[in-house]
Amino acid sequence: MEFHDTAEMRRVCVERLGERAGPQFAAMARRGVRLEPASGGAPATGRCRLGGPALLEPETRWPELDGVPLSLLAVLDTDALAAPLGSELPTRPGLLNFFSLAPDLPYETYRQLDTSGPQAHRVIPADPARAVERTAHEPARNYPARPVRAVGSTMLPDAWDVEDHDVEFDSDRHWGAASLILAAFDDLDGNTAGQHCAFGWPDASYAYAVTGRDAGGPAVHLLQLAEDTGLGWGWGDAGTMYFTIPAKAFAVGDFGKVEAAVRSC
Repeated sequence: MEFHDTAEMRRVCVERLGERAGPQFAAMARRGVRLEPASGGAPATGRCRLGGPALLEPETRWPELDGVPLSLLAVLDTDALAAPLGSELPTRPGLLNFFSLAPDLPYETYRQLDTSGPQAHRVIPADPARAVERTAHEPARNYPARPVRAVGSTMLPDAWDVEDHDVEFDSDRHWGAASLILAAFDDLDGNTAGQHCAFGWPDASYAYAVTGRDAGGPAVHLLQLAEDTGLGWGWGDAGTMYFTIPAKAFAVGDFGKVEAAVRSC
């Protein structure tokens, strides 16, 4: 859930959750950005865009799944995102290209592919000084390019990305931490649903956690892509696609560990 004022976010957390759970929940806040069309005189944030050509180094191979090329969904310019994200970007890997399997294939061909495996979705970094535009070949889809500007905000996790040990709650009143957050933030929970966002916390309003955890803590949320008729993509019934990466892998730039998930109604 998104707040534009950090002090207001902390005040709301204490007001709704109390003097103990409120600061605990506020401490989970992360900086994130909404990705809005660069229009009306508002310039794009660096080379950030949805759709369009990929920005890859010349020697980088186009990602494929069993010989089928993936489709470019978005490019994030982490150098340009450094200002709105601050400490959420301890290292900046340059340009991040987000790919997914979205081919125009006959159903019988498509169903033979392992679309649940990690190779169906990829994130490939590129050095901005060496990156060149590359376009996918058929049957991948080339979505129209939409330059975007990054609007920074402070984000708290939605209920399903909060675990029981994150905040204190009354077990006589709530079955878990998610129950507490749902009850206290019912009017705000999921308030980035239907939007394209990067970093921060994802909208998790489908009753599923998005950011898995390991010994390094919660995964880093890289990108949330909502259904978008203007771009011509969608995932199921009002579906949303999420890209996440374990915190330790992000710190060392190991984007082979990226995970992608689709949630829909």
